Amino acid sequence: MKHYYLTLIISFFIVQLNAQTELSATVIDSTSQQTIPFASITLNKSFGVISNNEGYFIMHLRNTLTKNDSIEISCLGYETKNMPALNFKDSIIQLQPKTFELNEVVVTKEQLTADEIIEKVKERLASNYDTDYVKSTLFFRESNFTNVDTKKIDLKKSTIPEFNQGLIDSILMALPSKSDQYTEILTTKYSNHKIDDGYKLEVLKASELYDKKNEITFESFEERLTNIIKNNVKPDSYYKIKSGLFGTKEEMDSTLFEDNEAKEAKALIEEEKKKEQNRKNNFLKWRKNQIRNLENASIIYEDPSLNFLEKSKKYRFTLEDFAFLNNNYVYKISFTPKGSADYKGTLYINPQDYAIERLDFENVKTIKSFKLLGLMFQSHIHKGSFIYNKNSENKYVLSYAEQTIGNRFGVKRPLKIIEKNKNVKGRRKQNEVSGELNFQMTVIQKNELVVFENNVISKTEFDGFKEAAKVTPTYLPSYDPEFWKGYNVIEPNKAIKEFKSIE
Repeated sequence: MKHYYLTLIISFFIVQLNAQTELSATVIDSTSQQTIPFASITLNKSFGVISNNEGYFIMHLRNTLTKNDSIEISCLGYETKNMPALNFKDSIIQLQPKTFELNEVVVTKEQLTADEIIEKVKERLASNYDTDYVKSTLFFRESNFTNVDTKKIDLKKSTIPEFNQGLIDSILMALPSKSDQYTEILTTKYSNHKIDDGYKLEVLKASELYDKKNEITFESFEERLTNIIKNNVKPDSYYKIKSGLFGTKEEMDSTLFEDNEAKEAKALIEEEKKKEQNRKNNFLKWRKNQIRNLENASIIYEDPSLNFLEKSKKYRFTLEDFAFLNNNYVYKISFTPKGSADYKGTLYINPQDYAIERLDFENVKTIKSFKLLGLMFQSHIHKGSFIYNKNSENKYVLSYAEQTIGNRFGVKRPLKIIEKNKNVKGRRKQNEVSGELNFQMTVIQKNELVVFENNVISKTEFDGFKEAAKVTPTYLPSYDPEFWKGYNVIEPNKAIKEFKSIE
């Protein structure tokens, strides 16, 4: 009888192990014990996830594990680790740094210079990367961090005793100075980058995590300020704001925008407001453009924003050494601008087929700058990484992309608040407050894209899918660990997990 119960207990645990629905762990460096971000974790070399910037991952399983299933964990600069999936028990996975002597590494018979390697990369771009009909499963996360660096109004004149510098300062203090927002999307993509309209999305699930009371946009800033001012004028009065930043077209003083330069400045503000409205009202279209633009920034497509291959003569390429990636040695080539070029970075190139398997880049100077009539715009950060792996057709496809863009906006110009009243005889103008507005903010946007599956499809299947905006994002005032339960995503970092709206 004892043997019967023992057998039953053992059988129960075996069933539980085989019925495992997810695998999770933190990947760390075995020497330094530091976490390893962006490690690839694949099941049977066909399906996988990537660790987040804290080294943590969860892989949700679609089928019951068998003794034939295997897990592979790999990352640039580390020895690849393989193990039977049924043996996956540890919460910590240690990867061994790969060390080698340069004179011991023989990756190719040809002794090529960095420039010669780059030329071979360019020659084989079309053949190395798969741009035909593909169906992919993607997870996209946008993290927005908005900081108001300066919010100041220097009062020059006020005919309303109560409307003094102290009130102005208290109004500004009531406006938020910091706002974070996270958008997450799980989607199926049907694409062919060789044709027009070759990009379709089927959004499966989406969320928006932010504090509605703390949102910082041109619209929300204007709404908050005008509501506060309304509470400080007479009930039967109305007001006009003259600055070129606030107010409707009917209320705006037309003399501020008489010349073409001033109209251009006003158009910049209106364009930012339009972007905010499109982001909210046209979720599918807006996010599809975001994901497509992120992919198209890569070097494998025509007219990429990263032009160091297309305009390689503007860059200096240096063969630094070799690195270890996907169980193979690869060339590690750095690039820096020769003159007016914008970027620096590192390429990791397969010496057998001259495919770029990984790209890390960052800008070395301001990308765009605009300053006119007290309005300022500056794009000062553009950095990121692209990682490629081979698919079942032995072609390279994007498996992970990360891009950070930083912009600064500013307004420094005269501000007038004029109180008027329709119920008085004579001039409607009752009072006037004038000063100088100084408003500066920085917006950092980080986009991450992980591709879990890539399957070649036919033109018929591509044409048969009809895109429709069926899914809208679920608003989350606080992080909800249940929302993505059972789905493969990029695991949230500590900041996302701790996010909570202020009640």
